[in-house]
Amino acid sequence: MKQAYFLTGTDTEIGKTFVTCALLHRARQLGLSAVGLKPVAAGTNAAGRNDDVEAIRAASSLQLPASIVNPYCFAAAIAPHLAAAEEGRSIDFAPIVSACRQAEQVADIVIVEGVGGFRVPLGAAGDSADLTVALGLPVIFVVGMRLGCINHALLTVEAIAARGLTLAGWVANRIDPTMSRFEANLQTLQDLLPAPLLGVVPHAPVGGAGGAASALNLPGAARGG
Repeated sequence: MKQAYFLTGTDTEIGKTFVTCALLHRARQLGLSAVGLKPVAAGTNAAGRNDDVEAIRAASSLQLPASIVNPYCFAAAIAPHLAAAEEGRSIDFAPIVSACRQAEQVADIVIVEGVGGFRVPLGAAGDSADLTVALGLPVIFVVGMRLGCINHALLTVEAIAARGLTLAGWVANRIDPTMSRFEANLQTLQDLLPAPLLGVVPHAPVGGAGGAASALNLPGAARGG
């Protein structure tokens, strides 16, 4: 079983990295080797490291070189095309595609996490949607469950379909524990999104991403929604 997915979301700060890590833990629970990649990251700490990249590396069962896990890392926590321009650099898709292919050769499950939402500009090469096309991967979609998420979800799924990409499944992440009519909103998304629900991640689950893993299925194992 060797599968790779591109993971995107309705927006920034909706838990893409958390869900990426939870899915990696889930794959490991199932006895599969799992690796997460974060090809483009913006925002580093005093040690020059990006927190999302470090979380993904920690959740992976194999430790791959930084050039594979995170080909592009920028210091400023701003839009990646702006961060790249400030550093006099550009984002090229070829190293990202190469990194993904190398990861696919050694791991059963590879999850490539995007940056921000699905249409984030990455520079002259295109945006995050163009990168997904270049990678040719099916998509896992994280919906940050909060007011307005249905519209954001439908627009994103429309953009995914317009590029001929496969939506392998979606995850409902409870980023707002006080969301009004949560169950009704969840049901509406299940009725409207053309892919199976892989699971509902509770708000602040015990055990962090590892604890959330039991709430998720990998694509192909999920029940339709």
